[in-house]
Amino acid sequence: MKKTKIIGIILGIVLIIGVIGVTVWMVSKSSKTEDTEKEPEVELPVPKLQIVDEDSNSRPIAVMINNHAQARRNHAGLQDAYVVYEMIVEGGLTRLMAIFKDQDTERIGSVRSSRHNYLDYALEHDAIYVHFGWSPKAESDIKALGINNINGLYDNGFYRDFSLGVDYEHTAFTNMASIRDVANQKGYRMTSNQPLLFQYSIDEIGLEGREDAMIANSISLRYSAYMTSSYLYNPEEKVYYRSVNGEIHKDAVTGEQYHFKNIIVASVNNYNLDSYGRQNLDTVGTGTGYYITNGYAVPITWSKSSRSAQTVYSYMDGTEITVNDGNTFIQIFPTYQTAEIS
Repeated sequence: MKKTKIIGIILGIVLIIGVIGVTVWMVSKSSKTEDTEKEPEVELPVPKLQIVDEDSNSRPIAVMINNHAQARRNHAGLQDAYVVYEMIVEGGLTRLMAIFKDQDTERIGSVRSSRHNYLDYALEHDAIYVHFGWSPKAESDIKALGINNINGLYDNGFYRDFSLGVDYEHTAFTNMASIRDVANQKGYRMTSNQPLLFQYSIDEIGLEGREDAMIANSISLRYSAYMTSSYLYNPEEKVYYRSVNGEIHKDAVTGEQYHFKNIIVASVNNYNLDSYGRQNLDTVGTGTGYYITNGYAVPITWSKSSRSAQTVYSYMDGTEITVNDGNTFIQIFPTYQTAEIS
């Protein structure tokens, strides 16, 4: 009887051990199955700039844009530019220069003649310079400086749109495909190792925390009695919508109002160059201005050591600014005028 009892105990122990073993095996198998069924971790792509491709070494294209009232209502292609300049020319009017990179814009214009001060800003981008005609000073400087240029007076790549019902000088247009074709025919270098003019931040830069920041929901820049550029901030989209002389500045092809992420105001001295009233600007040297983005403005300085050197824009403490990922409008603004920011 004792022997039977002992055997029963032993069998019970073996059974318990077996159950435990089976349980451990099943748990282990289940765990391994779960591990094998888990989806592999996927590495998220590194965020990249939207305004330009930092990995691209394609050479920028700078196009002179007519800003006469007749031309402005037919403006096309400017939203594709990653940088646009405005500065004063003769008669209190202004012209624009749009800088493009890796774009296939199908209509750009209207294209107007060169003024020599724009060369200083085309050079700092190492850009192929596109224009339709030139002033005497611009002609001599382009030749002396050896600037790769495409001139509508002599080169292909342009067309006239007479359906616009405007004066002849406001009818010249081009596109990126034509510009590249002509540039290749002329044997121009199509790549560039020049760094971008600005350092860009993928993460949003807010200026409101700076002691010298001011609210900038409305900006008005009066160049002359004939020309005022202005912007209104859209807080939902975090961009500035542009107007000229109180009228919405929009693209004739898309119907879209031009808008910009960053605005830079650089105060530069200008004075008459000749009896015709063409202007000379002190683009080389130093000056003051503002960096404006995301509803705030801060005072800055600018410095340019030579005509071809890149302009350096810095906070008042000397730290070079970093701009938000987006397009930038640079207002080269007369020193005798005051920027109205509120």
